[in-house]
Amino acid sequence: MSLQSDLTSLTATQATNLIRSGKLDPRDLTEACLARIAEREKLVRAFATFDPAYARAQSAKAAPGPLHGIPIGIKDVLDTADLPSEYGSPIWAGWRPKADAAAVAWARKAGGVVMGKTVTTEFATRKPGPTANPAGLDHTPGGSSSGSAAGVADGFFPLAYGTQTAGSVIRPAAYCGIVGYKPTYNTIERFGMKVMSASLDTVGVMARSVADCALFAAAVSTRDLGDPDVKPDRAPRVGICMGPTASAALPETEALRVRVTNALNRAGARVTDRELPDDFNALVDAHPIVMNHESARALGWELENTPDGLSEGLRERMAFGLSRTQEQIAEAYAVFDRTQRAFPDAMDGLDVLITPSAPGEAPKGLDWTGDPAFNYVWTSLHVPCVTVPAGLGPNGMPLGIQIVGRRGDDKAVLTWAQWVAAAVAN
Repeated sequence: MSLQSDLTSLTATQATNLIRSGKLDPRDLTEACLARIAEREKLVRAFATFDPAYARAQSAKAAPGPLHGIPIGIKDVLDTADLPSEYGSPIWAGWRPKADAAAVAWARKAGGVVMGKTVTTEFATRKPGPTANPAGLDHTPGGSSSGSAAGVADGFFPLAYGTQTAGSVIRPAAYCGIVGYKPTYNTIERFGMKVMSASLDTVGVMARSVADCALFAAAVSTRDLGDPDVKPDRAPRVGICMGPTASAALPETEALRVRVTNALNRAGARVTDRELPDDFNALVDAHPIVMNHESARALGWELENTPDGLSEGLRERMAFGLSRTQEQIAEAYAVFDRTQRAFPDAMDGLDVLITPSAPGEAPKGLDWTGDPAFNYVWTSLHVPCVTVPAGLGPNGMPLGIQIVGRRGDDKAVLTWAQWVAAAVAN
């Protein structure tokens, strides 16, 4: 194995420890990532904006801090003052904001090295970009955080930002075989993000380990997320939950559920089946109403001034959102409120729920980023979710399993996610 591949396969926590001990120069880590990008970007196409000279300059001036010298991919719905921010839309081609998004600013403050802007679907909603899945270049990497997931998976950077309105952190991370963490709603500041749904949009992170996700999110949010690599003094109480969209599960996910249940039992977890109360089924209809209504309102300028710059699919969803009655919209928000308040009781006696990260492995083709059926319920509930790799599907593509907990209980959810990852890997 070459030095380059050694360095690009490091987790962020491993790289951080080497940098702090003086055994790794951050510039060498950046150079290894740049070499990997030069080799693979023409196939993966993870970047919306990339310049090796820019990345080298960022590495040379990286600030000391918890992320000192660690390369980071920035999803192109987060503004950057020194790179274009185009939001996956031709309407915003070449746009240069005056300031960084808060999440980007705090990543730089913590010492992170911005490598470039990663491909997003159109406004993090509909039309996919060109990114391919490194595990199978004829398969989607998922979306909308396509470039971030693919870049982490293929060694372009060990950390990346994603955002989630339905399933845009968890699903692509699962499809690409990495770890994705969607924190409790509003854990990471959204100021300077192209927000499409104020009630749903959540900044999340992607990495190669659960500990990396905790390191990154803690550094930019100042939250205490602990060290998931520290083994807890007991096994978790786990509820296996397929949720109100259970019918979307493909055969490989049904098999995964059985395999994961058996692995958790062998590792000593107390495992039971736990389904959400019937009232939570209303989220299936409420989520698209809230998401598309808010997105249509957020795109008011684009709809009025440049409608031809929007894809047909996006215009259709905006029309759906704008055509909802006041009664339908009010009821959808009421469903959110009721289920968010009821969720702690739905988890009574459990530490976490285990649920699929996606219906199955990544579909073939790059014109669709997959179904968020196993994500949007949890996004609507504002609860923390982590996906960890859990084997391969029938076409050799990665599968993930999702760990879900109570709102604000992120530290524990990350701890249990690492426990689950270790149990499934054994």
